[in-house]
Amino acid sequence: MEVATGALPSLLPKLADLLISEYSLQKEVKGSIKFLQTELESMKAAIEEISVAPDDKLNKVDKIWAREVRELSYDIEDKIDTFVVRCKDSKLAEQHGIKKIISRSHNWLTQPKIRPKISTDIREIKRRVEEVSKRRDRYKVNGEVAKPVMVDLRLLARYEKMTELVGINEARDELIKLMMEGNGMSKQHEKILSIVGFGGLGKTTLANVVYQNLRAQFDCSAFVSVSQTPDMDKLFKNLLYQLGKRNIAGFNVINELREFLGEKRYLVVIDDIWDISVWKTIRYALPDNNRGCKIITTTRILKVAEEVGGAYKMKPLCLHNSRILLYRRIFGNKDEEKCPNEELAEVSDRILTKCAGVPLAIITIASLLASKGTNKLDWYEVYNSIGRGMENSLDVENMRNILLFSYYNLPSHLRTCLLYLYVFPEDYEIEKKRLIWMWISEGFIHCGKQEQNVFEVGESLFNELVNTSMIQAVYDRNGMKIHSCRVHDMVLDLIHSIASEENFIIMLNDVGHRSPSQKVRRLCLQNYKEGHGTFGATMKMHQVRSVVVFSSVVNLIPALSRFEVVRVLHLENCDLSHGYNLKYIGKLVHMRCLGLRSTDIVQLPEEIGNLQFLKVLDISNSCIPALPSNIVQPRQLKCLYINDANSNEESLWSFGTAMKGISRGLTYPLKSCQGHTSVRVTI
Repeated sequence: MEVATGALPSLLPKLADLLISEYSLQKEVKGSIKFLQTELESMKAAIEEISVAPDDKLNKVDKIWAREVRELSYDIEDKIDTFVVRCKDSKLAEQHGIKKIISRSHNWLTQPKIRPKISTDIREIKRRVEEVSKRRDRYKVNGEVAKPVMVDLRLLARYEKMTELVGINEARDELIKLMMEGNGMSKQHEKILSIVGFGGLGKTTLANVVYQNLRAQFDCSAFVSVSQTPDMDKLFKNLLYQLGKRNIAGFNVINELREFLGEKRYLVVIDDIWDISVWKTIRYALPDNNRGCKIITTTRILKVAEEVGGAYKMKPLCLHNSRILLYRRIFGNKDEEKCPNEELAEVSDRILTKCAGVPLAIITIASLLASKGTNKLDWYEVYNSIGRGMENSLDVENMRNILLFSYYNLPSHLRTCLLYLYVFPEDYEIEKKRLIWMWISEGFIHCGKQEQNVFEVGESLFNELVNTSMIQAVYDRNGMKIHSCRVHDMVLDLIHSIASEENFIIMLNDVGHRSPSQKVRRLCLQNYKEGHGTFGATMKMHQVRSVVVFSSVVNLIPALSRFEVVRVLHLENCDLSHGYNLKYIGKLVHMRCLGLRSTDIVQLPEEIGNLQFLKVLDISNSCIPALPSNIVQPRQLKCLYINDANSNEESLWSFGTAMKGISRGLTYPLKSCQGHTSVRVTI
């Protein structure tokens, strides 16, 4: 169970700000706030102690108490944020003339109503905190404490060049022979081969190795991922783009794909197929043109593989290759089977037996063991803690236990950052910089008063997750720097179950199974399913702090006016060109991160200048010809994602603690829109 500290890390500084800010609070209210500070600091310390204990080592009382404190922290922060919002609304930018008189009159009428409300709220909060504190004493909450795992960041550099999978050569050669047997120039029909095996065996890696070896022999090639709930239109457009067609009409993408491939000899990899009906649709889009084209698919489901054709069952690594992979990840060995430390040889083999040749399990455990040093007793502790694991079984649930063990060995703040990845779709390539700024906007990253280093702290957390193999690094074109990451399906399944159980993130697909007593703190929408529109209309949104949408179904997105304390609003691929009103956005004064990527908007509302806390604005891949003149008003804006009009490639403008890099009279390039000439914006 995820027993992280909830909103406490960001809440405590806000309580301190209430005491020193010019809100003219009553003496009694200030006294209550000081009490809350002391009490909540103690609660935070208690939760941090028990948060390092795995789920099976916590009793039910501990779990209930920790969940109650976490939910209480969110409620308190919502109250304080609402108070600040109301005060902020009454102190908007200075008006002139008659507007100034109206604004002053409004403030004179509303301010006396705001202060009594916060006084009542603080008294109620104090009562609830006292009640929770007494309950802890009454039931003697005492979580079992486990040693947290500290990750040596120097290990990251050691692993950067180890992207090849051990023991893959034999399978690679076998598949290439199966794919290319016969004369490639003869008029043979397409050769289809389906790699099948459960998650973690390395199906995608094997398919990619074969793909990289063969692609030069074909006129065009593409590698796309399907996932459980695919967006077929987006998938076919991605296929077309990779195959070499840059101008996509988009009216009938399947026909466009069939016509483009025509007489071309192509190689296509379709990764992670779950449903045979999806495969049939894809198969229809790939014409049989008698040119010796090749199609490779991967799937976890044997029946799907058999119906696709040419099923190739993935085999686990043998003990020899398992040892090589383990020692390579820990000690940096090349291809040596012998353990560099003889004392660790026996326990290593025992651990490998539990991993049963599954590369994902071996890599995850190796990253954990690397942080333990070379103490044999510590390695045996790992061996005993992961239980039966994969021993004598290839059951997926057993490998999940191995991943769970690694998950609970992460520090609490890292677990929170990892759980947040649940908002991204399967197989999605998550850009590192975007992810870190979303973490910052959510309040997950803290570095005291040194705010200028907050991104560096976030980058170190990202590197730690890569180092522990909980996320997979994706390098830039030069293969030198980590540009983005992906989450393995098995890890995504794990964080999905934890995030849902702990009410950390609610996927709209899952809301029907949500307890009515639970409040939605973070809302995610990835794919449309019938019935969601009605439910979304009745769901309470005033406490939602994060809305992440990857969909073109605009009618499912709640109106902006329903959000009061939202910090992150991410609407990628939503068509906002018609019907969805962004003007209310100026009221969301707690907004930190606004993502309008690929939303087809042609204009930003002037009200965006009211977002004084805005740190990140993403308008890349849109048709905005010019930015509002008041874009310089959010003094905390640090990142502006746009598109270069000359190269049509996304650009990231980074600024200091204040947006000093932008000033009026300077020009900044924006993406050229389809059917329009390239444009530049002058601020």
